[in-house]
Amino acid sequence: MASTGADYEEALAQAQELGFAEADPTEDVGGGDAAAKMALLAQLAFGGWVSLEDVVYEGIEKLTTEDIAYAKEFGLALKLLGTAERVGDAISVRVHPAFLYAGHPLASVNGSFNAVTIESQAITEMTLSGPGAGGPQTASAILGDVVSLMEGAPAIRPPAANAKLTEEVESAFYLHLEVADRPGVLAQVAKLLGEHGVSVKSVAQSGLGDNARLVMVTHPILEASFNSACEQLAGLEFIRSAPRAIRVIDEQFIG
Repeated sequence: MASTGADYEEALAQAQELGFAEADPTEDVGGGDAAAKMALLAQLAFGGWVSLEDVVYEGIEKLTTEDIAYAKEFGLALKLLGTAERVGDAISVRVHPAFLYAGHPLASVNGSFNAVTIESQAITEMTLSGPGAGGPQTASAILGDVVSLMEGAPAIRPPAANAKLTEEVESAFYLHLEVADRPGVLAQVAKLLGEHGVSVKSVAQSGLGDNARLVMVTHPILEASFNSACEQLAGLEFIRSAPRAIRVIDEQFIG
């Protein structure tokens, strides 16, 4: 979608034709496949048990070429991002679409390639990338797992509890609003966002009449505060449809 301008259905059909998506793409586009992979990666990284039920995830079904085009104006690239982190004695894992700035090491990973960025106090940051879809790649990964099992992989101990952190997470956001084209709309939106502690970093306006659009990128904010602001925005009489929001990952961190 980002590279060719194809809509969601066209891009999905092409991915299936190339063997990058299953004939039944539900798990691919709904985030379930990435969530299962993140659960496994979290186990390997932190040595604790993580089930699929512990992962908070969402897919790419609602993404539009319009959002991708606006994001490019802000220097953003769209990715389906999985994040795992240790929170005290628990492990928090989540998967969701996100926009990344061009300087982020994952922003340039495209096509069938996958990448993993590892952050720690000792190494600061390290990124590994390579082919992540297709017959030979999948077969190689399966054989690697079989060999590990035959060699006797160490047991993974379950933690006392895993953390489903969603609204406690801080993130910047891309916000897309379809609005009535009249004076004062931007000021009212900015005022409401400010009341919830949401600070706007960049803004763009386009269209006329019923096709007017107000698009902005915020500074990082607690998801609980941002979600509350969006709920109130949806109730304003000049908002034509439900606000669309996508997380934006700052170029200095993943969170």
